[in-house]
Amino acid sequence: MVKKTFGTRKSVRNVAVFGLGRFGAALACELMESGVEVLGIETDEDRVQRHNGLLTKVVRVDPGVGEALEQLHVKDYDVCVIAIGSDVLASILIGAYLIKIGAKEVWAKATSIEHGEILGQIGVHHIVYPEHDMGRRVAHQVKGSTDFIEVDDTYVIIKTTANQHIIGTRLGDSEIRKRYGVTVMAVKRGNGNWVNADSDTIVAEFDEILVAGPTKQAEQFGLLN
Repeated sequence: MVKKTFGTRKSVRNVAVFGLGRFGAALACELMESGVEVLGIETDEDRVQRHNGLLTKVVRVDPGVGEALEQLHVKDYDVCVIAIGSDVLASILIGAYLIKIGAKEVWAKATSIEHGEILGQIGVHHIVYPEHDMGRRVAHQVKGSTDFIEVDDTYVIIKTTANQHIIGTRLGDSEIRKRYGVTVMAVKRGNGNWVNADSDTIVAEFDEILVAGPTKQAEQFGLLN
């Protein structure tokens, strides 16, 4: 699966989102709430009207109209996100166009492995698989981890409840990293506050913990009781 990532970069001030379906609209509105300026680009007039006033700017542009995109100066945006899922060809064409004009950072939604591979081949910087990622996250919740964050393909952070292997013992004495290959990053006490964990931290029954480590080891530790 193609899944490119980045190193550290400057904070994002503005984002151009191509496609305002469920995924694109949710992404755009969340960015607006966090203080990022958002340009929404959509082919459907109803969606344009629906999001008018919710985003910094919303415009209707037909796929492949390079002149219109040039006038919108999408190249100058910190990030461009291709949130189109139903029209794979449009997604690929827009991706190729953005790479051609030198867009700073291009993200794209892929609906299949093949779609993602093509996006990667044309140079899209970061490819996401919303349905696949959500499916994995729900699977981990079903298996017992209350939350699951994939740092990359081999390393994760999970939120789970404390188990008998660490309850009542100083983390420094538990040899958790040596025995299970994971690290307890933080602990949430009964009062609802998260605190950073260190070697002197003692985890109590019913505490929630954040555990980081290689995917398999973290999954296995989360299932211990």
